[in-house]
Amino acid sequence: MMACIQFLLLFCSFMYIFNVNPSCAQIPNSPIRSLVLPVTKDPATFQFLTTIYHGTSREPIRVVLDLGCPSLWLDCSSGRLSSSRRLIPSCSIQCAAAKPNNMSCAFSAAMPTRKRTACGLSTENSIARSATRGELVEDILTVESVDGSKAGPVTTVDHFLFSCAPRFLLNRLARGAQGMLGLGKSRIALPSQLASKFGLQRKFATCLSSSDGLILFGHEPGYDSIFGTEISRSLMYTPLVTSPDGSGSSQDYSINVKSIKINGKRLSLRQKGIGGGTKISTTVPYTTLESSIYSTFIKAYKESATNNYFLNMTVVAPVAPFGLCFSSKEVPSSMLLGPMVPVIDLVLQSEMVKWRVHGRNAMVPVLDEVMCLGFLDGGSKSKTSSSIVIGGFQLEDNLLEFNLGTSMLGFSSSLLTRHTSCSDYHTRMMQSTLKDS
Repeated sequence: MMACIQFLLLFCSFMYIFNVNPSCAQIPNSPIRSLVLPVTKDPATFQFLTTIYHGTSREPIRVVLDLGCPSLWLDCSSGRLSSSRRLIPSCSIQCAAAKPNNMSCAFSAAMPTRKRTACGLSTENSIARSATRGELVEDILTVESVDGSKAGPVTTVDHFLFSCAPRFLLNRLARGAQGMLGLGKSRIALPSQLASKFGLQRKFATCLSSSDGLILFGHEPGYDSIFGTEISRSLMYTPLVTSPDGSGSSQDYSINVKSIKINGKRLSLRQKGIGGGTKISTTVPYTTLESSIYSTFIKAYKESATNNYFLNMTVVAPVAPFGLCFSSKEVPSSMLLGPMVPVIDLVLQSEMVKWRVHGRNAMVPVLDEVMCLGFLDGGSKSKTSSSIVIGGFQLEDNLLEFNLGTSMLGFSSSLLTRHTSCSDYHTRMMQSTLKDS
């Protein structure tokens, strides 16, 4: 009997919130194929931000992007109070959908009382590494669709679920940010709610930049029209994995890096290992490596950069937080790929599948004629951390496709090798929109 009640509660929650029944789905007159969010990078914090519009007044709110966050959370005391916002009670079907593992309400004798209390959610600021209790609410969310190769008309998502959190949780977020936008794997994360509302595939693509980039949700035609078929159909794919030891958040996107090569030479990491999966993060500014891996990596990179007849780079005093820096005075640079420095390969499931990092995503200019390797010591690996975390700097001008349906990651490596960039796509889309407005 208890199992039946549990099944019915979950079934009803997904029917009500995520429009599983096509006859109940709120489908627009013109079918939405893709949706887009423009993205900028804050120069002070290196955080990636986007603007969402919520409520009947379409109030603009800046939020920090977090790949591993399970939902949108906001400081709801900021700005004007939305008249369409509604607090979600505990023991409701919406609360059950947001907390699928918490079924105590189905059997509680105090259920009528608990229905009147707010649905509490654990809400986290992954940058400040702080968490607190938030309250589940629903409101109207407005997003922009894609029409061919340009931004299309705006459309609304009714009953969009997110969390209201206390103001202190905004600590260390970029100036003006009022919360964080989760792109995780949960059913109330943005990708899943958009997919359910508009009948889209549960996948999204990120194309981040040091200036302007974008995130695209939806079907293949939208990818092709924005990025072009040559690029969108030439992505390499690797499985999204869960750490075998259970470390890390279930919302994180991780891949399995088998080995690391510098200028084609494999690092000796057999005894140290690269266990725990390699996490992809939009909130970590630079890629971090577990201490023992980092020491081997830095030693090998220094040797490749200084003992190469064609490079012969000069090491200079490190500039915090970086551990290895060079003089850029005599290092040739390409307009496309940046400094001509040793190439880094993250080798995935086979030697043919590798994420290549060129100078543009490897070297960070820090002072006049000084550049530093943008990889940091991540400290000793714990049971709840990944050996490698790929940070925002290494994600720039890389097209990444996160497919939640197939649990696969598609990646392009640097788009600069194809004479384009993520800011180019953002500019083209915005210019097309302005011409038609």
